[in-house]
This record gives sequence, structure tokens and C-alpha cells, in this order.
Amino acid sequence: MAGHKHKKQFGQNFLNNPRVIQQIVASIRPKPDDFIVEIGPGEAALTEPLLEVVNHMDIIEIDSDLIEPLSRRFGSNPAFNLHHTDALAFDYASLLTPEKQTLRVVGNLPYNISSPLLFHLLEYAEHIRDMHFMLQKEVVDRITAQPGIKAYGRLSVMLQYACETEYLFTVGPENFTPPPKVDSAIVRLLPYQNKPFVADNEQAFAKLVKQAFSQKRKTLRNTLKGLLDAEQIEACCIEPSVRAENLTVEQFVKLANLYHQNQSMHSEA
Repeated sequence: MAGHKHKKQFGQNFLNNPRVIQQIVASIRPKPDDFIVEIGPGEAALTEPLLEVVNHMDIIEIDSDLIEPLSRRFGSNPAFNLHHTDALAFDYASLLTPEKQTLRVVGNLPYNISSPLLFHLLEYAEHIRDMHFMLQKEVVDRITAQPGIKAYGRLSVMLQYACETEYLFTVGPENFTPPPKVDSAIVRLLPYQNKPFVADNEQAFAKLVKQAFSQKRKTLRNTLKGLLDAEQIEACCIEPSVRAENLTVEQFVKLANLYHQNQSMHSEA
């Protein structure tokens, strides 16, 4: 799609290195019967090799200027289904049919919407087999970070609660047009069929995690004020003097379950 003007508002940086494209496709390991959803195909660097393999592929693209060239190039392929829409507002469950109950999601995600888009996709985790994304390296570092590391935060906890996360490989700026100012990386997310730690109420869990990280330098005693007091934090075998970045996903689940339990008791009283 030569001549396409890359748009800053959509965070467009298109892959141009065939070797890297091949490496990403090899990581995805597409099979003919897979139902693949690609977010932001851009100039179809991943779309084309994936369409050569799969029998059904849904493409989500917001940029009006890309719709016509994509349709012209792939419209005659029966596997190609293009949705001109915003990936952040799209209902991914609408793609499900009796034959198509599990989606595989891929994409070179625009840096400016990557976190909200990941949170949006988590709402459909039960219908998603796996996700392979190109993201800013810093975001992949945060997704896969372990407790005690500076990059560990709300994104790490929320995604690791819902998915197994794996940092696959780094992709330098020279592999894109135009080259971004930062490194990118490929991440694999596998939504759990059975979560290792289950929150009694996922809204309460999300609220507590968000509040715990709202002031990263402060201790839990301070950040969880209004949700749990020091005594309640200790009841979960957690020191109130530690910071959120030192807690495991399991510990966050324990705190959230106690918070939800307290809420339920108050609402019944």
C-alpha cells in the first residue's frame, strides 16, 4: 500500500522487515482452522502471511484511508473479513458463532492505546485462546515484570491475574516505517482457563489493585486507606509497611477477597 501517509493520531509505525515478520508468524504458529482477529493491519505485513494459512480472519482497522486498499488487495479472499471500526470499542464476542467459539488475537498495537486496549480485551478473555502483540518494549517489560522490579505495576498484576505472560523477542526501530524512537517487543498472552488465584469479585480486585498502585512510593497502610486498615492487611499475612510493587498476584487476590468480604458484610448489615 505504497503512498499511505502514516498518521500520528493512530500511532502508525508499520513493519518493513520480512525476517521479523516471518519470526512473528512463526511465534503465532497459525493453523488453517484457527479464527484469527488482527487489530490494526496497517500495510498488511502480518495480514498477508496469515491469510495464506488460515480459513477465516477478522481484521479490525480504524483508519478510513486503509479500508479501500485493504479491500482491493484481499477482498477476493474468502477468509478475509474487514471491520472498519475502533478496536477499543469493538465487541469481540460479536465475532463468535456456534463453530467459532475461540479467537486468536494478533496485532502490531499502536503505542498510544495499548494499555486500554489490553484491558478491553481482558473482558473477552474466556473467548480468547491466545494473544500475540507487538508493543513498545517498555509496555512488554511491564506486562511480564515480577514483584520487586521497578516495571512491576497495575498492568503487570491485572494481566498476570488473567493470563500467562511471555516476553518473546525485541524488535528495533529500524524494522519500521517510520522508525519509532523506542524499541518494540513481542509478547504472548495465554488467558487462563482456570486461574491459579481467583478473586471473589473481579471489580473489587481491579479497584484494590488500582488504588494500591495509585501512589507507588507509599506503603499499603497509606494507599489502601478506606479499603483495608493495617490490621486487616496483617490478617492476610502481609506487612502493611510494604509497597504495592512487592506483592504477588496471589497476595493482591487475598487482599481483594477480604475487602469484598467486608463490603458484603456491610451491605447485609
